[in-house]
Amino acid sequence: MKVIIAEKPSVARDIAKVLDIKASKKGFIEGRGCAVTWAFGHLVTLQEPGEYDPALKRWSLDSLPFVPGEFKLKLISNRGVAEQFQIIKKLCEQAEEIVCATDAGREGELIFRYILALSNCEAKPIRRLWLNSLTPEAILTAFKNMKDGHDYDPLYAAARCRSESDWIVGLNATRYYTVRHGRIGAGNDRVLWTIGRVQTPVLAMIVERDDTILQFRPQPFWELSTRYREVVFKYTGKRFEKVEKAHTLLEKITNRDFVITSITAKKKKEQPPQLFDLTTLQRELNKLHGIPAAETLTATQSLYEAKLVTYPRTDSRYLSEDMKPRIPKILGQLKAIRPEQIAPLNLAKLPFSKRIINDKKVTDHHAIIPTGMTPRRFGPNEQLVYDAITTQFIAAFYPICLKNITTVNGVSNQIPFQAKGTQIVDPGWTSLFPKKQKAAADGQNLPAFAKEETGPHEPFLREGKTMPPKHFSENSLLGAMEAAGKFVEDDTLREALKERGIGTPATRAAIIETLLRRNYIRREKKQLRCTDMGRCLIALIKDPLLKSPEMTGEWEEKLKQIERGKLNPDDFMKGIANYIRNMIQESSSTELDTSRWGSCPFCGKEVIKGKKAYGCSEWKEGCTFVLQPDCKGKTLSPKQIQLLLQQRILPHPIRFDDELRMLILSTQGFPMDLRLPSAERQKQPAKPDRP
Repeated sequence: MKVIIAEKPSVARDIAKVLDIKASKKGFIEGRGCAVTWAFGHLVTLQEPGEYDPALKRWSLDSLPFVPGEFKLKLISNRGVAEQFQIIKKLCEQAEEIVCATDAGREGELIFRYILALSNCEAKPIRRLWLNSLTPEAILTAFKNMKDGHDYDPLYAAARCRSESDWIVGLNATRYYTVRHGRIGAGNDRVLWTIGRVQTPVLAMIVERDDTILQFRPQPFWELSTRYREVVFKYTGKRFEKVEKAHTLLEKITNRDFVITSITAKKKKEQPPQLFDLTTLQRELNKLHGIPAAETLTATQSLYEAKLVTYPRTDSRYLSEDMKPRIPKILGQLKAIRPEQIAPLNLAKLPFSKRIINDKKVTDHHAIIPTGMTPRRFGPNEQLVYDAITTQFIAAFYPICLKNITTVNGVSNQIPFQAKGTQIVDPGWTSLFPKKQKAAADGQNLPAFAKEETGPHEPFLREGKTMPPKHFSENSLLGAMEAAGKFVEDDTLREALKERGIGTPATRAAIIETLLRRNYIRREKKQLRCTDMGRCLIALIKDPLLKSPEMTGEWEEKLKQIERGKLNPDDFMKGIANYIRNMIQESSSTELDTSRWGSCPFCGKEVIKGKKAYGCSEWKEGCTFVLQPDCKGKTLSPKQIQLLLQQRILPHPIRFDDELRMLILSTQGFPMDLRLPSAERQKQPAKPDRP
């Protein structure tokens, strides 16, 4: 008997239907010498420390680090899991061959192999079914192209390393920081400081961005421009940091004629958009509609299971060469719902460029595209997601957008100016995206200028202020996660950095949701902001690697090398074990720097001690930070002052008016009823998002 194990009941039913297997049994479908059964996602997980040794149920610094010599498995304690596992185990024991039909990727492989391991059936012959879509045609093709399951041993090794490294770092770091820094007041209650190999660097990025904004002090600047024939020309030099220099140039050109020195017209071609991978799709839906990344993934997964789109958990934006013959057929099927958009395309001569077809850029799965099947009804967000995928797919085969960029240079009293205008010659693919077409056409409408023409003009100064970086949105955070902490808009550069991203396309949304659920970050409209709990956790963590996006990106890159068989998984796990040992050892030896008070939370400069209070050393330059040690009959000790300042536990300095802030202080040995003076009593400026 051949046993086929799918990841979900719905996928098992689709496979059984295509193979004409009809006899429904409890937990599987049988017929034609096959049994098609299913998991419920993950059925098997790693054991907890207390299951290795009952003494490890007690959280203690003395038991850390704990790294098992050999990891052991157990069933997840969800309803129905044990019963379904026993059905799968019995079928596997009877099987002559077992087919892995779980999701075609790292986690799908882990689900299947963990089931085999706990069933003691790893010695059985295995085959791998690799599905890119759940249409009947795709399922039949996948069965024809099945490979030996052990061809995917490197993929399983990477999945196992991911699972075990997350366990080692998460468990040991969480226990260490909770035991050492989780005490609340004089009682036995504790704060659970949850730390993860991937989630903590992501939280650190958000905290760093929010702190940068909090500490930002706007600087004034002046820009010199002039209006000639209703067109605004900008001074080509740098903007001015001192108004006196700006006025000097303004006076030089006042009452002087303006002369056109050159006119150049340049054609610009904007290529059609590339197809979606999961992260780019999530970013686009968040930017346009504010849909959280997790909800986009859920909607796309539903569309995949409804056979409307291809496999969603992909990091590729390309299609493979063997898909060329299928593309015209898919576009032909889409005519039923998008006749006007597909009408301009010549389906017999589609422009298959390297931006669309590239075998070298297709990893486990190709880009997300529609299957061509006609949708019937949609659930929440599914219409928006399907429309985005379909429009992007059609647009990829549209002509380029052609623009004329006209640059006009002029001078007044030898001071150079420039103006630019944009004219759309052929909208091409932008006609499918009204907002992008409008953005492409933005710019001044330039009249016909002649070289050497001259005339009066109206020079003027515009005063502005430097702006801080923007708070992360899910869109920008996903981009930073994809590029290991670097916020990159450019598609080409972001593609080059993908190998070192934080997490995977399938896990990034879950990481954000985990941070939200644990109250380390919060949503404010489209923004993601750190909470006091999140900022305090990052302040407590002294090991820079534990909160380093670059280091986490390197770990993810090594996991991909393991997938390709280019790195020994044992070497990776030895590195993780050595890292956690060093982290605990070095963190335990971390002490306060008693030679200094700490850094100013407003501007980052050193804090100094005055006669009655502590304040910023840059007070003569206008920094207003002051910390009074006395409050409500209690006096902060010098050590407590150093803790507050050196560990940066003053997110919004001098304003501790809620229980959460008291909790944060109490973890460092501060009395629970301590209230520091309010911002108003400290005469802090009443500005939004400022202390």
